[in-house]
Amino acid sequence: MIEQKPYRPNVGIALFNADGRVLIGHRFKGDGPEIILPGLDWQMPQGGVDEGEDLRDAALRELWEETSVKSAAYLGETDWLTYEFPPYDGPQSHRLAKFRGQRQKWFALRFTGQDGEIDPLTPRNGQPAEFDAWRWEKLDRVAELVVPFRREVYRAVAQGFAAFAN
Repeated sequence: MIEQKPYRPNVGIALFNADGRVLIGHRFKGDGPEIILPGLDWQMPQGGVDEGEDLRDAALRELWEETSVKSAAYLGETDWLTYEFPPYDGPQSHRLAKFRGQRQKWFALRFTGQDGEIDPLTPRNGQPAEFDAWRWEKLDRVAELVVPFRREVYRAVAQGFAAFAN
């Protein structure tokens, strides 16, 4: 049954600071099939693409909605990557229940602002906060901090963006 569901179009953002570390946020709650597990509740910003929205614009919008960051310069992007949601027994009316997982295009961006610009707690665009804390982390460590169903995508992102982490 899940194989018949489509993937949700999505963008992910690897925001690199001047030291080559990426911004990760601490998710403080699950969101339907997007579960979190104790000790595996960190991730890079990501989010859905609106109908007809340019993917790079979607990445910048999602980055701003989730972190307040606007000071970012484009570095590169991946090909499309996918992951499956874990089994979901919750309400089928949940906005993500109609999808089998996410189809993501990841964007590497260079943070050009100051750390004080980063604010994951203030809701923006009517979207609730997803993160209650943030930090800079080595890109090649992030896959071990996320839920298992996202790990292969994070490993691919780390490999594809390794040049920006130096």
